[in-house]
Amino acid sequence: MKKITLILLICAAFAGCSPYALVNSEIYNNADLASYSTFRIVTPDEGKMPPGMQMVTYYNIAAAIREQMVERGFREDSSSPLLINIGLTVNKELQTEPVMPPNYYPYYGPYPVPPYSPFFMYPRQYYWPQYYQNAQVITGVYKEGVLTMDMVNIDKKLPLYSSSVATILDGNGQGQFRNLEGIAQAVATLFSKFPVPMLPQYRVR
Repeated sequence: MKKITLILLICAAFAGCSPYALVNSEIYNNADLASYSTFRIVTPDEGKMPPGMQMVTYYNIAAAIREQMVERGFREDSSSPLLINIGLTVNKELQTEPVMPPNYYPYYGPYPVPPYSPFFMYPRQYYWPQYYQNAQVITGVYKEGVLTMDMVNIDKKLPLYSSSVATILDGNGQGQFRNLEGIAQAVATLFSKFPVPMLPQYRVR
């Protein structure tokens, strides 16, 4: 996996090499992510898998996120307050429940409901609503296959960071997910503007 990451980082240095686009990268509440030493990644038993996502895809995404975090000096700990939540934009018709309560969802009321909406494994409304009014609305996430990562101090229900990348679907119109290498590259793009840099031994020289 480390060799794959190295190749992908070298590739990203050349314009137009990556098929993935960073949709957003935003820090919330003046968070100092470097002050955290541990992290944990949301698990399927804490919520629901996004519609269409198979367990193997979840494990591949989680493994790629884990590698990026470890290479920045974080240690995985099941009791960590730093929760990494995973969201995927899917066809709204596949959703079984809203992403946010009506009062907080940006397209309720007089706005048109988009054909695609983010579906988060750990329900986003548990930590997002009270901060939504101060958050930037990123319309680019309303596209099928966009992968979003939220970092949250789950003990305080405090959003810290969010980024999104388009798209982890393979683009053949069949709604299939990228392979392991493709997911690793998408997640590398997801972390491309992360405020905590890689440790020196992992950087491309």
